[in-house]
Amino acid sequence: MHINPVRFFQTLLLPTACFLLAIILSYSDLYALSNEEYDKLRVYSDVLSIIETNYVNEKKNSEIIYESIKGMVKNLDPNSSFMPPRIYNELQVETKGEFGGLGIEISIKDRYLTIVSPIEDTPAFRAGLKPGDKIIKIEDNSSKDMDIMSAIKLMRGEPGTKINITIERKGLKKPKSFNITRAIINIKSVKLKVIDNNYGYIRITQFQESTTNEFKNALNSLLLNEYKITGLIIDLRSNPGGLLTQAVSIIDQFLDEGLIVYTDGRIESQNLEYHAKNDLRKYSFNIVILVNEGSASASEIVAGSLQDHKRAIVIGRKTFGKGTVQTIFPLIDGSGLRLTTAKYYLPSHRTIHGTGIEPDITIDNETSQTEDILKIKSDDPLSDPMMVKAMEVLENWEQYDKILSKNKLTKNYKPH
Repeated sequence: MHINPVRFFQTLLLPTACFLLAIILSYSDLYALSNEEYDKLRVYSDVLSIIETNYVNEKKNSEIIYESIKGMVKNLDPNSSFMPPRIYNELQVETKGEFGGLGIEISIKDRYLTIVSPIEDTPAFRAGLKPGDKIIKIEDNSSKDMDIMSAIKLMRGEPGTKINITIERKGLKKPKSFNITRAIINIKSVKLKVIDNNYGYIRITQFQESTTNEFKNALNSLLLNEYKITGLIIDLRSNPGGLLTQAVSIIDQFLDEGLIVYTDGRIESQNLEYHAKNDLRKYSFNIVILVNEGSASASEIVAGSLQDHKRAIVIGRKTFGKGTVQTIFPLIDGSGLRLTTAKYYLPSHRTIHGTGIEPDITIDNETSQTEDILKIKSDDPLSDPMMVKAMEVLENWEQYDKILSKNKLTKNYKPH
């Protein structure tokens, strides 16, 4: 039986369901639906109609629709979310005034907001929030099944105002509350030290717009001064990521040629490749990269790509494993859809997402990420087991160089 989609659209749907379909489907998409899919839309519109007419408490049409879309998107993955007009507008538009935050990277695990990493020198870090903490309440709002965008909206606010966060933590018998004062998050993304006049140490806390310039300035200062630098330590521990373009630029400082990273999605426009440029000054330091379970996203790309290209030995603990691309789709009513559209892949064709980066040398002690950062901030590198190992590797590079030969990279691989 042939169904006329125009007649179906005109006669089947109530105003509420009609609005919903206008968000989900374009007019031309209706012609591509099978009879079975039309039947499913009929069920959907019937449910909306029954709720609107019979539910014990009166609900606004828009509320029913938005909640149904949220449920649809929430079941895809933790990083996709639907944003109603008010939230989308507030997140999309750069405000003229300043807003405060806490300084944490969050994900979703087991239906609850979970801290990936508190950024050092921020209110969250100073308050004592730790990686792996499960946020169960933001003020009086349960975070169960809350999407990331809604959580960000709740945690943002005027600098100087307070917010109460309740967490569950492994080892604690009961939930713990933190009363944290919001602040402008100004992060110095690159920090430089020279150790024993032999080793350059550069810590990247997050990948921001200025990170590459700061990183190059740090590298140049190592060369211009009277240091005898024999190796470089790049510390990406508890770095939650940031701008992909900055991560690519950092990697490009050490590669003469080749693929750095690529994305792969279902449609052609999501398939992008980033290659090393041969017109840049390159640095030939022997490199050790430090990572832990709080190293995520862009920091995993730096560690993994240089590992694939046999330009760095990675030391530490397995990284977080966040390697997806989110695209924002504006919708006709002013709402927005943040949808995962691709995954990042390293030159060796391995994916980061859900797997993370395995270090070449694992330092599997009981140190937490917070303790890692406290050791980083210490003036005594010998108090930090990962730093001790990094210096040992650089001092005996020829002995450890065989690790690099085990890292497999298919030079002729063409991802797209």
